[in-house]
Amino acid sequence: MHYRIFAVTALLVFFGVTGSGIQARQRGRATPPATAKAGAPLDVTGTWVPLITEDWRHRMVTPKKGDYESVPLTAEGRQVADTWDPAKDETAGEQCQSYGAPAIMRMAGRVRITWDSDNALKVETEAGSQTRLFHFGNVPPPAGAATWQGHSIAGWDAGSLKVVTNRLRPGYLRKNGVPYSANAGVTEWYDRVTSPNGDDWLIVTTEVVDPQYLAQPFITSTHFKKLPDGATFTREACSAR
Repeated sequence: MHYRIFAVTALLVFFGVTGSGIQARQRGRATPPATAKAGAPLDVTGTWVPLITEDWRHRMVTPKKGDYESVPLTAEGRQVADTWDPAKDETAGEQCQSYGAPAIMRMAGRVRITWDSDNALKVETEAGSQTRLFHFGNVPPPAGAATWQGHSIAGWDAGSLKVVTNRLRPGYLRKNGVPYSANAGVTEWYDRVTSPNGDDWLIVTTEVVDPQYLAQPFITSTHFKKLPDGATFTREACSAR
């Protein structure tokens, strides 16, 4: 994806990183590893804090109704966004609509990534107290209704972590009711780079595809800085406002 390559390259140039680490991770292996954890070409685990530079006014404060700038909504999508009513969402117990997989990595809170098993990564978020599981291999989705975090299948892709998520409960791309439907799908790429001063960065490129509410893929790039081990991690409840 050209957008992803640009986002990663821009951060490498900004921090003066050579990219040799990424190239090293792309070398093939003689024998396949027994587990996803054993074969990991990069380490995404740890507690990460977002560096909010892109879409600051949409991420740090709740935009006004009708503000869906830069989101390629269809006419139907704009119509739905214009009906946003946070009080109605609160009454219905739907405060978590903007905390689903298509939007959660854009929230202002920290994220904590650990290995849940040798073949599954767990991503926990401060924002909305959400938990995502990235399953490696052909893992069927669980029975039951779709969920905010959906069903995610992960794999190592040329030195990056690639995650594809489907079976999503409809929700919001932004807190002001910009919608995604049950037909939406999310593809993410996770890349890690190290700056000359030793800081580690995680770049998450997200592509949301929704034939109902999006006229074209909605692509974002989100940057996280790794915090020291034992960093504070405080879960917060979902908020509709």
